[in-house]
Amino acid sequence: MSLTVIALIGFALLVVLLLIRVPVGIAMAIAGITGFSMVVGIDPAISMVSQVAFNALTAYEFSIIPMFILMGTFAAKSDLSLEMFRASQAWLGRFRGGMAFSALVASAGFAAVNGSSMATAATMTRVALPEMERNGYDGALSAGVIAAGGTLGIMIPPSAVLALYGFITQQNVADLFIAGILPGLLGLACYASAILIIGFFRPASMPVAGSSSWSEKLISLSRVWAIALLFGLIIGGIYGGVFTVTEAAGIGAFGAWLIGTLRGRLGVKATLECLGEALAMSAAIFTIVIGALTFGYFLTVTGTTTALIGWLANQPVGPYGVLTLILLGYLVLGAVMDELAITLLTLPIVFPVIQSLGFDPIWFGVIFVMTVTLGVNTPPIGMNVFVINSIARHISLGRIYRAVMPFIAVDLVRLLLLIIFPSIALYLVR
Repeated sequence: MSLTVIALIGFALLVVLLLIRVPVGIAMAIAGITGFSMVVGIDPAISMVSQVAFNALTAYEFSIIPMFILMGTFAAKSDLSLEMFRASQAWLGRFRGGMAFSALVASAGFAAVNGSSMATAATMTRVALPEMERNGYDGALSAGVIAAGGTLGIMIPPSAVLALYGFITQQNVADLFIAGILPGLLGLACYASAILIIGFFRPASMPVAGSSSWSEKLISLSRVWAIALLFGLIIGGIYGGVFTVTEAAGIGAFGAWLIGTLRGRLGVKATLECLGEALAMSAAIFTIVIGALTFGYFLTVTGTTTALIGWLANQPVGPYGVLTLILLGYLVLGAVMDELAITLLTLPIVFPVIQSLGFDPIWFGVIFVMTVTLGVNTPPIGMNVFVINSIARHISLGRIYRAVMPFIAVDLVRLLLLIIFPSIALYLVR
């Protein structure tokens, strides 16, 4: 049996496992072990996967993932997201669509200390969705706004996916973080524009809420100091040269715990609950890491990686034509796979091509993360949509998908702007 046939069998097995709802990490591990065994034997395959697991679980740079997750769980338990939403509502609530704007701003602020789209979506669904529905907002529209706001967590630093991109491609993670700031703010502006357009054509779906007094506005601002302090500690420490990005993740987790403890919201029981939740999420993520690396070794041993690199690099469509093919592939993959799995599985193949075409690796990192992020709201999977639906069962998946489509459309416009004007991502870096 030729190596090409074995590679096709491995891909077919992976697709079948994903279609029958086997978790992504386990599906990639099974397909990778099976294919690797067909090439070099079962014993080397078992040895390979054990070594992959050991290397992934003991890699110092990967410790940033559980630390940022732990920081996010501490921040959520400390009600930082609730205070962000209430502060935004106090200032923006009197405008049509003001509560939708508030949900976006709160998502962006919470994302700045969380870095996870799914965690942000889950938290804001519990915090903002009931309040928006009580004020007469359409439930599906509210869920769509929250799903879109959750994606801001991947772009606004600190971002686990941007950090992982930096580790895999050997790029400066601090530069990647600062490169994500302006595109993240641009995303916030694009989503706000979508809300304005929806409000113009469907005013009944987002009624005007009551206005707040100046004293209420100032009091609300006084309650969001914790997020500003935590964000300033992490970003200021990184760019001030006080500590590395990996150290910043640990310091951020400790800072979130300390803030929650001083405010009386993180006792022993709550702290243990946060640790258990962070452990469960980290285990799920590292399962994906191990599965993706295993499947990656299988692709390498069959020569698929080298063949794909050569095929992409030799397409007669020019550098931007090749970039378009790559991004279209990521849009498809993002709809059916987790962003971490895509990052680990495809970057070793795609990044050498990007380098050979002369594109800036920091700029491509922002483009890559944004393209993959589109998939967390896109059918047929759309992880953010599934997370929101699991909490708000009274809103069907189909209604949430329809509500999030305008935000996907403006995200495609943002992606086009970043391709045409790379300086949007690179200005702060330079």
